[in-house]
Amino acid sequence: MKTELNADITNALQAIASREVRHVFLIACGGSLSIMHPGKYFLDRHSSALTSDVYNGDEFVTRDPRKLDGKALVILCSQTGTTKETVRAATHARKKGALTIAMTLDPQSPLAEAADHVVAYQASYTTGIPIDAAESNYGVLYMILAGLLRQSDTIDLVPPLLSSLSHLQPAIDKAHVQYAALFDTYADQFKDAPVIYTVASGANYGAAYSFAICVFMEMLWINSQAIHANEFFHGPFEVVDRNAKFVALIGLDETRRLEERGREFLYRFGARENVLALDAKDLDLTGIDEGFKGYLVPLIFFDALWKFAYKLAAKREKIMLEDRRYMKKISDY
Repeated sequence: MKTELNADITNALQAIASREVRHVFLIACGGSLSIMHPGKYFLDRHSSALTSDVYNGDEFVTRDPRKLDGKALVILCSQTGTTKETVRAATHARKKGALTIAMTLDPQSPLAEAADHVVAYQASYTTGIPIDAAESNYGVLYMILAGLLRQSDTIDLVPPLLSSLSHLQPAIDKAHVQYAALFDTYADQFKDAPVIYTVASGANYGAAYSFAICVFMEMLWINSQAIHANEFFHGPFEVVDRNAKFVALIGLDETRRLEERGREFLYRFGARENVLALDAKDLDLTGIDEGFKGYLVPLIFFDALWKFAYKLAAKREKIMLEDRRYMKKISDY
Protein backbone atom coordinates (compact mmCIF):
# COMPACT_ATOMS: atom_id res chain seq x y z
CA MET A 1 0.00 0.00 0.00
CA LYS A 2 1.25 3.47 -0.90
CA THR A 3 2.10 5.40 2.29
CA GLU A 4 4.36 8.23 1.13
CA LEU A 5 4.23 10.92 -1.52
CA ASN A 6 6.61 10.49 -4.43
CA ALA A 7 10.06 12.01 -3.91
CA ASP A 8 9.70 14.60 -6.67
CA ILE A 9 6.31 15.68 -5.27
CA THR A 10 7.85 16.00 -1.80
CA ASN A 11 10.70 18.11 -3.18
CA ALA A 12 8.30 20.44 -4.98
CA LEU A 13 6.14 20.81 -1.87
CA GLN A 14 9.18 21.68 0.23
CA ALA A 15 9.93 24.53 -2.17
CA ILE A 16 6.33 25.72 -1.97
CA ALA A 17 6.43 25.68 1.83
CA SER A 18 9.13 28.36 1.85
CA ARG A 19 6.89 30.95 0.19
CA GLU A 20 3.38 32.33 0.39
CA VAL A 21 0.93 30.91 -2.16
CA ARG A 22 -2.50 32.46 -2.62
CA HIS A 23 -3.60 31.33 -6.07
CA VAL A 24 -3.13 28.13 -8.09
CA PHE A 25 -3.22 28.08 -11.89
CA LEU A 26 -3.77 24.70 -13.57
CA ILE A 27 -2.46 24.89 -17.13
CA ALA A 28 -2.38 22.46 -20.07
CA CYS A 29 -3.85 21.68 -23.49
CA GLY A 30 -6.09 18.90 -24.80
CA GLY A 31 -6.18 15.67 -22.82
CA SER A 32 -3.73 17.05 -20.27
CA LEU A 33 -6.06 20.00 -19.70
CA SER A 34 -8.92 17.62 -18.90
CA ILE A 35 -7.30 16.44 -15.64
CA MET A 36 -7.10 20.01 -14.40
CA HIS A 37 -10.89 20.33 -14.08
CA PRO A 38 -11.20 17.70 -11.31
CA GLY A 39 -8.09 19.23 -9.75
CA LYS A 40 -9.85 22.58 -9.43
CA TYR A 41 -12.97 20.83 -8.16
CA PHE A 42 -10.83 19.25 -5.44
CA LEU A 43 -9.35 22.62 -4.43
CA ASP A 44 -12.74 24.33 -4.50
CA ARG A 45 -14.18 21.73 -2.15
CA HIS A 46 -11.34 21.68 0.37
CA SER A 47 -9.38 24.94 0.43
CA SER A 48 -10.38 28.23 2.00
CA ALA A 49 -6.86 29.62 1.70
CA LEU A 50 -6.36 29.09 -2.03
CA THR A 51 -8.26 30.21 -5.11
CA SER A 52 -7.66 28.52 -8.45
CA ASP A 53 -8.25 28.70 -12.19
CA VAL A 54 -7.94 26.32 -15.14
CA TYR A 55 -6.52 27.70 -18.40
CA ASN A 56 -5.53 26.50 -21.83
CA GLY A 57 -1.79 27.14 -22.20
CA ASP A 58 -1.81 29.95 -24.76
CA GLU A 59 -4.91 31.67 -23.38
CA PHE A 60 -3.13 31.80 -20.04
CA VAL A 61 -0.25 33.66 -21.70
CA THR A 62 -2.38 36.04 -23.73
CA ARG A 63 -4.96 36.75 -21.01
CA ASP A 64 -2.12 37.28 -18.51
CA PRO A 65 -4.22 37.18 -15.29
CA ARG A 66 -3.50 39.85 -12.68
CA LYS A 67 -3.19 37.15 -10.02
CA LEU A 68 -0.16 35.73 -11.81
CA ASP A 69 2.58 37.03 -9.55
CA GLY A 70 5.05 35.92 -6.89
CA LYS A 71 2.25 34.47 -4.78
CA ALA A 72 0.98 32.19 -7.54
CA LEU A 73 1.66 28.50 -8.05
CA VAL A 74 1.39 27.30 -11.65
CA ILE A 75 0.99 23.57 -12.26
CA LEU A 76 1.42 22.56 -15.88
CA CYS A 77 0.98 19.23 -17.63
CA SER A 78 2.07 17.81 -20.99
CA GLN A 79 2.47 14.11 -21.75
CA THR A 80 5.59 14.47 -23.89
CA GLY A 81 6.61 17.80 -22.42
CA THR A 82 6.84 19.22 -25.94
CA THR A 83 3.48 21.04 -26.16
CA LYS A 84 4.63 24.49 -27.30
CA GLU A 85 1.76 26.40 -25.74
CA THR A 86 2.33 24.79 -22.34
CA VAL A 87 6.07 25.45 -22.51
CA ARG A 88 5.31 29.10 -23.30
CA ALA A 89 2.98 29.21 -20.31
CA ALA A 90 5.70 27.90 -18.00
CA THR A 91 8.19 30.46 -19.28
CA HIS A 92 5.65 33.27 -18.94
CA ALA A 93 4.74 32.23 -15.39
CA ARG A 94 8.35 32.22 -14.24
CA LYS A 95 8.91 35.67 -15.72
CA LYS A 96 6.00 36.86 -13.60
CA GLY A 97 7.63 35.46 -10.48
CA ALA A 98 5.32 32.47 -10.01
CA LEU A 99 6.55 29.09 -8.82
CA THR A 100 6.06 26.43 -11.50
CA ILE A 101 5.64 22.65 -11.38
CA ALA A 102 5.74 20.64 -14.60
CA MET A 103 4.01 17.26 -14.82
CA THR A 104 5.36 15.21 -17.72
CA LEU A 105 6.47 11.77 -18.85
CA ASP A 106 9.88 13.11 -19.86
CA PRO A 107 11.98 14.87 -17.19
CA GLN A 108 14.37 16.06 -19.93
CA SER A 109 11.65 17.66 -22.08
CA PRO A 110 11.31 21.37 -22.97
CA LEU A 111 8.51 21.75 -20.42
CA ALA A 112 10.65 20.21 -17.70
CA GLU A 113 13.47 22.60 -18.55
CA ALA A 114 11.11 25.59 -18.50
CA ALA A 115 9.69 24.87 -15.02
CA ASP A 116 11.14 25.18 -11.52
CA HIS A 117 10.23 21.62 -10.50
CA VAL A 118 9.40 18.45 -12.42
CA VAL A 119 7.01 15.72 -11.32
CA ALA A 120 6.94 12.58 -13.42
CA TYR A 121 3.92 10.39 -14.04
CA GLN A 122 3.06 7.39 -16.18
CA ALA A 123 0.58 6.86 -19.03
CA SER A 124 0.00 3.40 -20.45
CA TYR A 125 -2.13 4.64 -23.36
CA THR A 126 0.84 6.72 -24.54
CA THR A 127 3.70 4.32 -23.84
CA GLY A 128 1.87 1.00 -24.13
CA ILE A 129 3.42 -0.09 -20.83
CA PRO A 130 0.97 -1.18 -18.08
CA ILE A 131 1.04 1.07 -15.03
CA ASP A 132 -0.43 1.42 -11.57
CA ALA A 133 -3.13 4.08 -11.97
CA ALA A 134 -1.89 5.74 -8.79
CA GLU A 135 1.06 6.98 -10.86
CA SER A 136 -1.13 8.41 -13.63
CA ASN A 137 -1.48 12.14 -14.25
CA TYR A 138 -4.76 12.17 -12.29
CA GLY A 139 -3.17 10.42 -9.31
CA VAL A 140 -0.07 12.57 -9.31
CA LEU A 141 -2.05 15.81 -9.57
CA TYR A 142 -4.22 14.82 -6.60
CA MET A 143 -1.08 14.00 -4.60
CA ILE A 144 0.39 17.43 -5.35
CA LEU A 145 -2.84 19.18 -4.39
CA ALA A 146 -3.40 17.14 -1.22
CA GLY A 147 0.15 17.92 -0.14
CA LEU A 148 -0.43 21.58 -0.93
CA LEU A 149 -3.60 21.63 1.19
CA ARG A 150 -1.68 20.14 4.10
CA GLN A 151 0.53 23.23 3.98
CA SER A 152 -1.99 25.93 3.08
CA ASP A 153 -5.07 24.85 5.04
CA THR A 154 -3.55 22.53 7.67
CA ILE A 155 -5.90 19.71 6.68
CA ASP A 156 -4.29 16.36 6.00
CA LEU A 157 -6.01 14.47 3.20
CA VAL A 158 -2.80 12.76 2.14
CA PRO A 159 -3.25 9.50 4.13
CA PRO A 160 -6.79 8.72 2.86
CA LEU A 161 -5.76 9.74 -0.67
CA LEU A 162 -2.73 7.44 -0.69
CA SER A 163 -4.77 4.60 0.74
CA SER A 164 -7.45 5.15 -1.90
CA LEU A 165 -4.89 5.31 -4.71
CA SER A 166 -3.56 1.95 -3.58
CA HIS A 167 -6.99 0.46 -4.33
CA LEU A 168 -7.55 2.36 -7.57
CA GLN A 169 -5.97 -0.09 -10.03
CA PRO A 170 -7.99 -3.06 -8.72
CA ALA A 171 -11.15 -0.95 -9.11
CA ILE A 172 -10.19 -0.15 -12.71
CA ASP A 173 -9.44 -3.79 -13.47
CA LYS A 174 -12.85 -4.83 -12.13
CA ALA A 175 -14.54 -2.08 -14.18
CA HIS A 176 -12.96 -3.45 -17.36
CA VAL A 177 -14.49 -6.84 -16.68
CA GLN A 178 -17.84 -5.34 -15.67
CA TYR A 179 -18.14 -3.19 -18.80
CA ALA A 180 -16.81 -5.66 -21.40
CA ALA A 181 -20.17 -6.97 -22.61
CA LEU A 182 -21.78 -3.52 -22.40
CA PHE A 183 -19.04 -2.03 -24.57
CA ASP A 184 -19.45 -4.83 -27.13
CA THR A 185 -23.13 -3.98 -27.41
CA TYR A 186 -22.65 -0.24 -27.71
CA ALA A 187 -19.70 -0.46 -30.09
CA ASP A 188 -22.00 -2.25 -32.49
CA GLN A 189 -24.80 0.24 -31.81
CA PHE A 190 -22.56 3.29 -32.31
CA LYS A 191 -20.41 2.02 -35.18
CA ASP A 192 -22.09 4.15 -37.86
CA ALA A 193 -22.85 7.21 -35.73
CA PRO A 194 -21.78 10.50 -37.36
CA VAL A 195 -22.01 12.32 -34.00
CA ILE A 196 -21.59 11.12 -30.39
CA TYR A 197 -21.99 13.56 -27.50
CA THR A 198 -20.62 13.21 -23.97
CA VAL A 199 -22.41 14.56 -20.88
CA ALA A 200 -21.05 15.01 -17.35
CA SER A 201 -20.49 17.54 -14.56
CA GLY A 202 -18.26 18.18 -11.57
CA ALA A 203 -15.16 16.02 -11.32
CA ASN A 204 -16.35 13.92 -14.29
CA TYR A 205 -16.50 16.79 -16.75
CA GLY A 206 -12.80 16.61 -17.61
CA ALA A 207 -13.08 12.93 -18.56
CA ALA A 208 -16.10 13.67 -20.78
CA TYR A 209 -14.23 16.58 -22.38
CA SER A 210 -11.13 14.51 -23.06
CA PHE A 211 -13.09 11.60 -24.50
CA ALA A 212 -14.97 13.95 -26.83
CA ILE A 213 -12.01 15.86 -28.23
CA CYS A 214 -9.11 13.40 -27.93
CA VAL A 215 -10.83 10.10 -28.65
CA PHE A 216 -14.02 10.62 -30.63
CA MET A 217 -12.71 13.56 -32.66
CA GLU A 218 -8.95 13.08 -32.79
CA MET A 219 -8.67 9.32 -32.99
CA LEU A 220 -11.97 8.17 -34.44
CA TRP A 221 -12.93 11.21 -36.58
CA ILE A 222 -16.40 11.26 -35.05
CA ASN A 223 -18.01 14.66 -34.52
CA SER A 224 -18.45 15.22 -30.80
CA GLN A 225 -19.01 17.76 -28.06
CA ALA A 226 -18.60 17.54 -24.31
CA ILE A 227 -21.75 19.01 -22.75
CA HIS A 228 -21.96 20.04 -19.12
CA ALA A 229 -24.86 18.15 -17.55
CA ASN A 230 -26.63 21.33 -16.44
CA GLU A 231 -25.78 23.39 -19.53
CA PHE A 232 -27.39 20.53 -21.45
CA PHE A 233 -30.77 21.98 -20.42
CA HIS A 234 -29.92 25.45 -21.69
CA GLY A 235 -29.83 24.69 -25.41
CA PRO A 236 -28.08 21.42 -26.27
CA PHE A 237 -30.98 19.16 -25.29
CA GLU A 238 -32.74 20.28 -28.49
CA VAL A 239 -30.60 17.81 -30.47
CA VAL A 240 -32.07 14.83 -28.58
CA ASP A 241 -34.19 12.45 -30.61
CA ARG A 242 -34.49 8.68 -30.95
CA ASN A 243 -31.33 8.52 -33.08
CA ALA A 244 -29.00 10.79 -31.08
CA LYS A 245 -26.00 9.02 -29.50
CA PHE A 246 -24.70 9.95 -26.06
CA VAL A 247 -22.14 8.80 -23.50
CA ALA A 248 -23.39 9.86 -20.06
CA LEU A 249 -21.17 9.72 -16.97
CA ILE A 250 -22.91 9.51 -13.58
CA GLY A 251 -20.46 10.05 -10.75
CA LEU A 252 -20.38 10.20 -6.97
CA ASP A 253 -19.45 13.79 -6.26
CA GLU A 254 -21.76 16.59 -5.14
CA THR A 255 -22.97 17.26 -8.70
CA ARG A 256 -24.38 13.76 -9.21
CA ARG A 257 -27.98 14.99 -9.34
CA LEU A 258 -27.09 17.13 -12.39
CA GLU A 259 -25.82 14.06 -14.24
CA GLU A 260 -28.82 11.98 -13.14
CA ARG A 261 -31.16 14.64 -14.49
CA GLY A 262 -29.39 14.56 -17.84
CA ARG A 263 -29.54 10.78 -18.05
CA GLU A 264 -33.25 10.70 -17.24
CA PHE A 265 -33.99 13.25 -19.96
CA LEU A 266 -32.03 11.17 -22.48
CA TYR A 267 -33.92 8.04 -21.46
CA ARG A 268 -37.24 9.88 -21.68
CA PHE A 269 -36.84 11.60 -25.06
CA GLY A 270 -34.08 9.58 -26.68
CA ALA A 271 -33.56 5.84 -26.97
CA ARG A 272 -31.90 3.86 -24.18
CA GLU A 273 -29.98 1.78 -26.70
CA ASN A 274 -28.36 5.04 -27.89
CA VAL A 275 -27.30 6.18 -24.42
CA LEU A 276 -24.15 4.57 -23.04
CA ALA A 277 -24.62 5.49 -19.37
CA LEU A 278 -21.89 4.61 -16.87
CA ASP A 279 -23.08 4.90 -13.27
CA ALA A 280 -20.43 4.88 -10.56
CA LYS A 281 -22.90 3.39 -8.08
CA ASP A 282 -22.51 0.12 -9.98
CA LEU A 283 -18.72 0.01 -9.55
CA ASP A 284 -16.83 -2.03 -6.98
CA LEU A 285 -14.82 0.64 -5.17
CA THR A 286 -13.63 -1.51 -2.28
CA GLY A 287 -10.83 0.15 -0.32
CA ILE A 288 -11.37 3.64 -1.74
CA ASP A 289 -12.14 6.18 0.96
CA GLU A 290 -15.70 7.53 0.83
CA GLY A 291 -14.37 11.08 0.58
CA PHE A 292 -12.28 10.26 -2.48
CA LYS A 293 -14.66 8.12 -4.51
CA GLY A 294 -16.06 11.11 -6.37
CA TYR A 295 -12.57 12.29 -7.33
CA LEU A 296 -11.27 8.90 -8.51
CA VAL A 297 -14.35 7.72 -10.40
CA PRO A 298 -13.48 9.90 -13.46
CA LEU A 299 -10.18 8.07 -13.79
CA ILE A 300 -11.97 4.72 -13.67
CA PHE A 301 -14.50 5.86 -16.26
CA PHE A 302 -11.86 7.24 -18.62
CA ASP A 303 -9.55 4.23 -18.34
CA ALA A 304 -12.46 1.86 -18.96
CA LEU A 305 -13.75 3.90 -21.90
CA TRP A 306 -10.46 3.40 -23.71
CA LYS A 307 -11.51 -0.23 -24.18
CA PHE A 308 -14.79 1.00 -25.66
CA ALA A 309 -12.85 3.29 -28.00
CA TYR A 310 -10.73 0.42 -29.32
CA LYS A 311 -13.84 -1.72 -29.86
CA LEU A 312 -15.54 1.13 -31.68
CA ALA A 313 -12.41 1.72 -33.76
CA ALA A 314 -12.38 -1.91 -34.85
CA LYS A 315 -16.03 -1.66 -35.92
CA ARG A 316 -15.21 1.47 -37.93
CA GLU A 317 -11.97 -0.01 -39.31
CA LYS A 318 -9.83 2.72 -37.74
CA ILE A 319 -6.38 2.37 -36.22
CA MET A 320 -6.29 4.11 -32.85
CA LEU A 321 -3.48 6.66 -32.30
CA GLU A 322 -1.87 5.97 -35.69
CA ASP A 323 -4.79 6.83 -37.97
CA ARG A 324 -4.57 10.62 -37.80
CA ARG A 325 -4.47 13.36 -40.42
CA TYR A 326 -2.59 16.10 -38.57
CA MET A 327 -1.68 15.19 -34.98
CA LYS A 328 1.98 14.07 -34.88
CA LYS A 329 1.99 14.22 -38.71
CA ILE A 330 2.65 17.92 -39.36
CA SER A 331 4.31 20.64 -37.33
CA ASP A 332 3.80 23.85 -39.30
CA TYR A 333 0.60 25.06 -37.67
